[in-house]
Amino acid sequence: MCYSIVYIDAEWRGSFCKFLLVDGYNIIHAWDDLRELANDVSLESARQKLMDILSNYKGVKNATIILVFDGYLVKGNIGTAYSYHNIFVVYTKEAETADHYIERVVTAMPKHYRVRVATGDGLEQLIIYGQGAARMTAKELRLEIDTEANYLRKRYIENRPPKNNILADHLDQEALEWIEALRRKK
Repeated sequence: MCYSIVYIDAEWRGSFCKFLLVDGYNIIHAWDDLRELANDVSLESARQKLMDILSNYKGVKNATIILVFDGYLVKGNIGTAYSYHNIFVVYTKEAETADHYIERVVTAMPKHYRVRVATGDGLEQLIIYGQGAARMTAKELRLEIDTEANYLRKRYIENRPPKNNILADHLDQEALEWIEALRRKK
């Protein structure tokens, strides 16, 4: 489903008061694996992988994630926005950079919303900080995503049932003794 990109409409806000805006191409060029994918395979593959990474990250973060890609060089581009799994993806309109879109969104957000912006662009980080949003470098975003993924992986491994899921592993001592007595009577 596509939206006109003027401001984030009420449907995007939902019940969340936390937002993470991500400058897509900036992150792709800042992260080694995505940059290599863009250079070796295609930019579309790198965009898709970034969308999947952020969608997985959204699974553990209670925030609305908006991934913004520049569409300003495409003649006649009216801009598009759509939902991808559990995040929003925006392609800016002709003559509008992702930086400009992000600045506009941050300015339009009510002050009680907590907004973070992830970009590797130092100047953009200063502008966003001046508008009241928290800034996050591309490196910090990657570290946070990797930390969350490792935490979830560790928690899964610690809490999964043993390989040999047998009845005796789930019984108290009295029940085990009763079963052992039955076994010996044979």
